[in-house]
Amino acid sequence: MRPLIRIALRYGFAYNSFSELVKRLYVEVAREELAREGRKQTIARISVLTGINKKITKRIMELPEIASTGVDGSFNRSVRVISGWLRDRDFRDKKGDPEALPFDGEGFSFTELVKRYSGDMSAKPLAEELLRVEAIEYTRHGDLRLTSRGYVPGGGEVDKLKILGTDVSDLIETIDHNMQNDGDDGRFQRKVSYINFPTEKLPKFRELNAELSQNLLEQLNRWLADQETEKVDGPVSRVGVGIYQFEEH
Repeated sequence: MRPLIRIALRYGFAYNSFSELVKRLYVEVAREELAREGRKQTIARISVLTGINKKITKRIMELPEIASTGVDGSFNRSVRVISGWLRDRDFRDKKGDPEALPFDGEGFSFTELVKRYSGDMSAKPLAEELLRVEAIEYTRHGDLRLTSRGYVPGGGEVDKLKILGTDVSDLIETIDHNMQNDGDDGRFQRKVSYINFPTEKLPKFRELNAELSQNLLEQLNRWLADQETEKVDGPVSRVGVGIYQFEEH
């Protein structure tokens, strides 16, 4: 919890606001769990389950549910476009690397790439966003070249906080799942950790970790992209893999 509190303090999120948010989430999750179990969602039952008194529970239950911000559309579109650029043969050169693309025109262009992987979004604002975060750049011939094999919002701290919220939620969901399931139904969750690692070698470790992790994510991305289709007969799932590095000094 300490890193979370540190972030809350940094952004001026006071204890009273944090406490109110947690109370509302306690009530909302309790209602969801009771509904999932087919049990009646009464004020008294939720009060007992959460430890929040009946008066406050009643007040919270009368409020609209907290909207799940998740990751906004611009992030998803940027990720899809970069992913398509990396794996689609139409936008790669003979060596298999992402091709430098003209912005528009006949043939395979950045505009065609955006149209194929970003739906109805205009190519210009997406190009401006990717240029802003230095994921792409102009060549001396005026084409657009991919300079980053991933997309991380730059400059906008609100966007980064949204991603933080999503990633933390995904990690905790996996831990919770593994606490309740064993064997074949468990999800992969591993880490490697050393407590006496020389600080002077951290730059080398960061470089190695970034290279190996990026390669793994790109391999998984290619496989997942090959399986995904727009029309699926039957249920679908949101699935993915996250990798993070930690340090403590």
